[in-house]
Amino acid sequence: MSARARSLLVALGALAVLAVAALGLVLGARPLGPDEPVVRATEPPLTSTPAPTTPTPDPTEEPGPLADLHVVLDPGHNGGNAAAPAEINALVGDGRGGSKACNTVGSSTTSGYPEHAFTFDVAQRAREILVADGATVTLTREDDTGVGPCVDERGQAAQTAGADVLVSIHADGAADPAVRGYFAIVSEPPLNDAQAEPSRALAADLLAALGAAGFAPSSSYPGALSERADLGTLNWAERPAVLLELAEMRNPGEAALIESEEGRRRYAEAVAAGIREWAAGS
Repeated sequence: MSARARSLLVALGALAVLAVAALGLVLGARPLGPDEPVVRATEPPLTSTPAPTTPTPDPTEEPGPLADLHVVLDPGHNGGNAAAPAEINALVGDGRGGSKACNTVGSSTTSGYPEHAFTFDVAQRAREILVADGATVTLTREDDTGVGPCVDERGQAAQTAGADVLVSIHADGAADPAVRGYFAIVSEPPLNDAQAEPSRALAADLLAALGAAGFAPSSSYPGALSERADLGTLNWAERPAVLLELAEMRNPGEAALIESEEGRRRYAEAVAAGIREWAAGS
């Protein structure tokens, strides 16, 4: 045999030895017994990231019962009026061809709690209630530190805002402490259709709501309704409009309600209830 052939045989033998050694590493150092299972290598299980789920959208909220109603609430007077006599005494049109003062300071309880603070508090609370029912609510003033607005601007506020109704919130200041009770004022004679039956219907619903809330009707006005031709806030209105005197500020019992947070909450709830009832019937 040639030297080259012998070299090839040696190389093949070495490869065979290496192959046997590698097989031994795979099968282990000892042969398997007759009863031992053959363990086959398996691939690790595949892991997968779940496909993202599309969140279910929240169901659309049902619109509130007053969703189609736009209310203007007019909190009477303003906290800065007393310090601006020239501005509030300036004459503006009264809506009937005459003129009157832009605004007034308003009344107060005997302890000094002012009408402007009371009306602003009640208006804010009533707005919150009405908005919760879906209504749009505009206030004629957004703070209690300013001056005005004048009565002509207040009266035109509903049509300016494209609103459906105007409720001007006040408290009366009769000097006699025995006088008590709420009452509503409407424009008489009416200057347009809105000031006629629609305004009287609004007044009736507001008065009924105040009575249902446990407040006393006026001891001065039969039926708790007053008719006047001299109030610019009502004369300028082209939407149903009522000026609502919620209480007598000089009456001790009603002054206590006016000055209490609970009392103001009750007044606001009654105002909102009256507007809600009017909207349901209009």
